[in-house]
Amino acid sequence: MSLPSLLDAIERLPAFTRLFNTLPAPRDVVRLTGLPGSADATLVAALARRLPTRFLVVAADGVPQAERLLADLHTLLDETPVALYPPREGFGELEPHVEIAGERVETLERLSRGEIRVLLTTPRALLERTRLPAALADLRIELRKGDVRRPRELAEHLERIGFERVPMVEDVAQFSLRGGIFDVYSFGMTDPVRMEFWGDEVVDLRHFDLGSQRSTRTVDLAIVLPVDGQVHEEATPGDRLSISALFPPDTLVIHPVGTHLLPELKRTWDEAAHHLELARRRGEDVDAREELFEAPEHAAATLSAFGTLRLVDPMAEEADLAFPVRQPEPIDRDIRRLRALVRDGVPTIILCDNEGQAERLEELLNEGTRDPSPAALTVGALGGGFVLPPADRERGLRVLTDHEIFRRERRVRRARRYVSGGVESLALKRGDYVVHLEHGVGIFRGIETIFVGQSTVEVAVVEYEGGDRLNVPLYRIDQLERYRSADDVNDETPPPRLHKLGGKRWAAQRDRTRAAIQEMTLELLDLYARRKVASRPAHVPDTAWQRQLESSFLFEDTPDQRKATGDVKRDMEGTRPMDRLLVGDVGYGKTEIAVRAAFKAVQSGRQVAVLVPTTILADQHARTFGERLADFPIRVAVMSRFQSAKEQAATLAELAEKKIDIVIGTHRLLSPDVSFSELGLIIVDEEHRFGVKHKERLKQLKLETDVLTLTATPIPRTLHLSLAGLRDMTLMQTPPRDRSPVLTFVEPIDDGLIDEGISRELDRGGQVFFVHNRIETIVGMADHLRRIVPRARIAVAHGQMREHELEDIMHRFVNGEIDVLVSTLIVESGLDVPNANTMFVNRADHLGLAQLYQLRGRVGRSHRRAYCYLLVNDTAVDPEAERRLQVLEHHTELGAGYKIALKDMEMRGAGNLLGAEQSGYVHAVGFDLYLRMLDETVQGLTRGDAAPRPQPADVSMDIPAYLPDDYLESQEAKLDVYKRLARFETPEEIEALRAELRDRFGALPAPADAMLSLALLRVAGGALGIEGILVRGEEARITFRDSAIPRMKGLSAAFHEVQFQAEVRRAHPLSLKLTRLGGAGLLDGLVRALRAVV
Repeated sequence: MSLPSLLDAIERLPAFTRLFNTLPAPRDVVRLTGLPGSADATLVAALARRLPTRFLVVAADGVPQAERLLADLHTLLDETPVALYPPREGFGELEPHVEIAGERVETLERLSRGEIRVLLTTPRALLERTRLPAALADLRIELRKGDVRRPRELAEHLERIGFERVPMVEDVAQFSLRGGIFDVYSFGMTDPVRMEFWGDEVVDLRHFDLGSQRSTRTVDLAIVLPVDGQVHEEATPGDRLSISALFPPDTLVIHPVGTHLLPELKRTWDEAAHHLELARRRGEDVDAREELFEAPEHAAATLSAFGTLRLVDPMAEEADLAFPVRQPEPIDRDIRRLRALVRDGVPTIILCDNEGQAERLEELLNEGTRDPSPAALTVGALGGGFVLPPADRERGLRVLTDHEIFRRERRVRRARRYVSGGVESLALKRGDYVVHLEHGVGIFRGIETIFVGQSTVEVAVVEYEGGDRLNVPLYRIDQLERYRSADDVNDETPPPRLHKLGGKRWAAQRDRTRAAIQEMTLELLDLYARRKVASRPAHVPDTAWQRQLESSFLFEDTPDQRKATGDVKRDMEGTRPMDRLLVGDVGYGKTEIAVRAAFKAVQSGRQVAVLVPTTILADQHARTFGERLADFPIRVAVMSRFQSAKEQAATLAELAEKKIDIVIGTHRLLSPDVSFSELGLIIVDEEHRFGVKHKERLKQLKLETDVLTLTATPIPRTLHLSLAGLRDMTLMQTPPRDRSPVLTFVEPIDDGLIDEGISRELDRGGQVFFVHNRIETIVGMADHLRRIVPRARIAVAHGQMREHELEDIMHRFVNGEIDVLVSTLIVESGLDVPNANTMFVNRADHLGLAQLYQLRGRVGRSHRRAYCYLLVNDTAVDPEAERRLQVLEHHTELGAGYKIALKDMEMRGAGNLLGAEQSGYVHAVGFDLYLRMLDETVQGLTRGDAAPRPQPADVSMDIPAYLPDDYLESQEAKLDVYKRLARFETPEEIEALRAELRDRFGALPAPADAMLSLALLRVAGGALGIEGILVRGEEARITFRDSAIPRMKGLSAAFHEVQFQAEVRRAHPLSLKLTRLGGAGLLDGLVRALRAVV
């Protein structure tokens, strides 16, 4: 049985036949009822199939319903093109979220080409004015190989239609022009496009990857669409119309249950007037309401001209036609009831989220029975099940969904349509403090081009104490690190003291730091060695139940989740106790890894303790573990202040008797009266938030029990690599596909702004956090918010409330029964409410950066754009607080972005691993140099007898060798190239960089080509034991190191091959004089000769 058979079944119903034969004519309305679950979407899909020439518009009551119907229709209609036209957010004061902007422009473009058969939208989107496709023709651009276009004119056009010019394309609606290379990323593109120009002709057109910036595949045609905001701004009054102006006369408009078109249009119209007036009072430049929206009466009249189907609630409105469709019987995780149900003679389709879930359900349905289950299991997503009655000699049809069977919330997740590129490192800017390996802390004054003899060299200029300046050749940029300390974000700490060129203070600080690092590293190695000696019975390998649990995960694992799962299982299936640190940002899937580890431990006959820092987080984890493990005979208990003393005593007794498998609680679990029958695994969430006494207790347990530590505190990748051999650590840095950055604002406290932000969130069916960290005034603040936004359901939560009252409020907020939660910092961690995507933090200047970062992590956990308003008293913000807030406001990136944005958090992460003792040394030499010294120490102590890395040769040659500004304009990109080049160890890496530069920036000019050739000589020469290469005119002098054993036979043959004459000038250390006799140039010949021998 397939999904088309589901459409066949609804079409066989007499009610469908009557509806099809009496479809509403223009201006007519037919009211329908009796379509529960996803039967409404099934009806729409059947009508789309039976009416191949009609255009269907589904006007949902809001974005959540539209997205649910869109997901359902994508499941039901394989071939029929379906699209969503979402409303903008706000009332003209903000540009739409990139996802919304892209979807709107793409939908307009597809509508203009007649590609859409079913359009889903909302009343508000139908009221909004936009520039229609006929007026877009002069804005869109088609690009093909062989086109003749002037790159500068193309750039000007892109800026006019809303694109941003950047040095490197990292996000949608951006473009970059670098010499003959033109990159652009437009809505409608799966990947950004790179054009290569020869003069004014496009000689190549190819896609490229945002992360690596490397080309991936050629393409014949690329279409560039305008940015949504620009679609509106470019329009003349005559062009600005509602999207309904595009609908053909025979359009069929469908209103699902809950859509009240005219009241919703009027509400939007009135709210627009209110919010636009508030924006004007704040001095914002916003359009008139009439330019942004059609009048509601006019919009309603336009829509009423089409035939309309209204799905109504029979309790509230009389229907013209009733479908006899009913809701299915609740299964409530009862697999025996499900087995009986699917064998009652009614054909049954069960829709599963993924293949693994389908296989798991099939096993459960067939378990303990002789005959295979007659139910048809298929992969697909529907919002809800339903039952069709018998019709036309058929036995009817039952539709079930796996998320309803197992009582799991179905989250409509939509993959991000546009991705952003990651940023690898913090770029140097003029005025930044830097630290030189030999000379210490100075100030970076920029890049300059200088002449040395006849050579042109680019240097980084560093200023030291007394104004002395040091020119560091960029090919030696690896000697320079950006200075960052653990107190970088705290302005109470004075800036670092500059060192004096040639002074002794720097050498002493550097050497003391090296000694301290060596001592710490030896201690870590000793601890690691003792843990290796410890032993415990291995946990059982994966069972069928383990595979069932993992396949039932609603979402596809990210690559990092797969790696983390594998790392944890390897540890547990070994015989030494696990002590693994799992690092990942909020919402990146750490809890799922913990659930899998706990399940494995329980299957091995052992108990699990989950230790969390707050009561709310304990409650959240208890719910998550309970839901994930509900289908298995595992008992999960929670111990926190939400439980009475009697309940806690019962839990303690059952723990000791091994009647409880997994217990989740705060530090109460570390108390002496808590005893386990057989504790096998401790999962610790945010260990750094526990006290010293609790950490000591954990340290004792680590020697005999498996420990998995979870943290959302960013750990620098370099530190992770340095400690890879000393501490078991897994980094989860891949953001979920549907996550979007949080739009962050620092704003004065303003009732109009609060009204606007809360109303915007409620309009899209969402919820709001309002953080007010003063218990004595929190009730008054909640009352004030009720006066500002009367329609909002508002509740208060703080840590001094009675346990059951607080628990009830939290549950109601999670279940969507509360619109605005006014709370203290108790929501800083633990609450997972994907529907809450707006946060206000009152008096944010009184909070630390780490607290603000954790708070902001509560929103932005779905595909919708999230907002975080940091409210301050505009007249009383001290400079230190202002700087902290600016860091948060300016850095909202996902993935790699979160690592670089919050320097404070990164340092805290280092402190958690390294300990407070090392922080003074980090401050002395700077964070980056500290990590480098740590890495060198670890490598030296763990490498053993392995050969050390060869030192590169020193090359001197009187030719221009640098990256010209007209080839690579961005200082950030230039420094990145030089930094990578300085750390390469093989000729292959340098050749790969040469290919990358050609791809990203075009053909290499002679100085850039020479720069890479000199780098090749340094690396290849170093591998051959060469200390120096001096080139003057047509001669070269090569000097070997004292310890080198030259490969003379190979070198002689290589020099002969490139027509060089070699003459020995000194025997020890060996020195050769080379004279070019013909053939290739001296530089090219040297490169070819040395590469042939390496």
